[in-house]
Amino acid sequence: MTLENYKAIADSIALLLYPHAEAIVHDLRSQTVVHIANNFSQRKLGDDSAIDHELGDLLNGANLGPYEKLNWNGQKIRSISTVLRNQDGEAEYLLCINLNVSVLEQARAALDAFFQMSRLVPQPDSLFRNDWQERINTFLHAWLQERNLSLQTLQIKDKRSLVQALHAEGAFEGRSGADYVASVLNMGRATVYKYLKEFRT
Repeated sequence: MTLENYKAIADSIALLLYPHAEAIVHDLRSQTVVHIANNFSQRKLGDDSAIDHELGDLLNGANLGPYEKLNWNGQKIRSISTVLRNQDGEAEYLLCINLNVSVLEQARAALDAFFQMSRLVPQPDSLFRNDWQERINTFLHAWLQERNLSLQTLQIKDKRSLVQALHAEGAFEGRSGADYVASVLNMGRATVYKYLKEFRT
């Protein structure tokens, strides 16, 4: 492959993972940076690659890493370098992909804080005591989980069985229960009422 092809690959990787990835192509012969896609490391074209003392016998392999390092702004970077060879198997270029994982770590910390169970308290028994929608939801998803089913993959026969199970639990005693179940199961209301009529006879 030619250098232009390697540049195109680097550009594609950086574009796919934008703005969190940088891709740099080093020329191993001149020991210089020859291409940078989505530059966030403050490197410049023509800069000394500063990799000759790091590689040594590692050039005999294909990939170096992944490994972690710090960017100029203190953000944590996860990197991997791939040796690019010519038709004779000689190492010509090095493609380095730098992924900024600091933003991912911040997102993980935010999610961990958001989902801290210690911040939750039990719902008061008196609150929504008559919340029939919640009771239907709870029973419906327990029923699905027991059978390894999901709402998106339910067949007609499954929906009929679920409506029957909900009927046995008294889910349709309220006047809006049938309409709600029809909406959740993506069924026509007439079909739900038809099933209920069959169950009640």
